Amino acid sequence: MAMQVKEMTVDELKTLIRQTVTETLEEFIDDPDSGLELKPEVKQQLIESLQETQAGIRGVPAEEVAQKLGLDW
Repeated sequence: MAMQVKEMTVDELKTLIRQTVTETLEEFIDDPDSGLELKPEVKQQLIESLQETQAGIRGVPAEEVAQKLGLDW
């Protein structure tokens, strides 16, 4: 039986989101037939971001982003 989002801890939800974003980026970068053209510098930024994620380097914490946007986290 699949776990419901309402049953997840904040850390489990964050992990799920990270995995989903990583998978989406991998699909996007690996699909040359998608019909979308990226500027070389944008593609390079996406590749570097993916490599950092795979290396365990974290970006800006969600709490910090929420705080900057005036959201309750």
